[in-house]
Amino acid sequence: MRVPTLFCLLALLLSSCNQETSKETEQKKTLPNIIWLVAEDQSPHWFPMYGDSTISLPNLEALAKDGVVFYNAVAPVPVCAPARSALITGMYPTTLGTHNMRTYAPGRREGDRPYHGLGIPSYSPVVPEGIKMFPEYLRKKGYYTANGPKEDYNFEKTDAAWDESSSNRHWRKRKKGQPFFTVFNFSVCHESQIWERGKDSLFVDPAKVPVPPYFPDTETVRHDLAVNYSNLKRLDGQIGEIIADLKEDGLYENSIIFFYGDHGGPFPRHKRALYDTGVQVPLVIYLSALSKNFEGLDQGYQGFG
Repeated sequence: MRVPTLFCLLALLLSSCNQETSKETEQKKTLPNIIWLVAEDQSPHWFPMYGDSTISLPNLEALAKDGVVFYNAVAPVPVCAPARSALITGMYPTTLGTHNMRTYAPGRREGDRPYHGLGIPSYSPVVPEGIKMFPEYLRKKGYYTANGPKEDYNFEKTDAAWDESSSNRHWRKRKKGQPFFTVFNFSVCHESQIWERGKDSLFVDPAKVPVPPYFPDTETVRHDLAVNYSNLKRLDGQIGEIIADLKEDGLYENSIIFFYGDHGGPFPRHKRALYDTGVQVPLVIYLSALSKNFEGLDQGYQGFG
């Protein structure tokens, strides 16, 4: 899937919304809610729905059972900010001018001190004229759009994209009956958590974790792999809370839920590396709402699974 599936489905949704036959039809139409559950720095081969039985992730496994699992989802680049620029616009970073990692550092203005003392200034690429962050189009259709806690698009965001972008974002802040698009970014499985949680409790025995053939089979490697599996367990718990909120609010059945990784995993030969380990990502899409509003459409995506 070289073209981002997330953007294609959203474009299809917006296109369908534009095909108005009458005011009565439009009034009866119920726009589905859209939720992104974003796992930072993870490759698919550590997840049970991709065949790894090392650790159970019940909430993600249940979502995968309800939805469609994609086995060939590919990020355009193996590092976060350029990949996120593609996700929020539906365009390749090479087209946007956002391909080089950390051209723009959020929170630092142009002309501020060089990045990490490397002599590299912070600047926002000038994206092609007319390019917008796609939540703007959703807002025009009446959606409440919320994101958090991370932005980091490698270019300066437009103010019109989000109703709210913060760690406190939630669809419950929208107007009554308003459809919503909400992004939840989970940093618990980020590369940095391998060492920051290195002394935390482990939910898997390091002696029992599978070691990829490109890593040395050492105590340190096994420990770090066990930390990553344990962080996935923490991720699964956090995602479970979001899904529980959806079900409590009676929204699960009228939502399109995307679970995906922004790029490959948090280890050498994964993040920043142009191998499958660096660009292949987990992708699960729960399509219940889409299949209700556009009968038969969900069957067309089974072939990607």
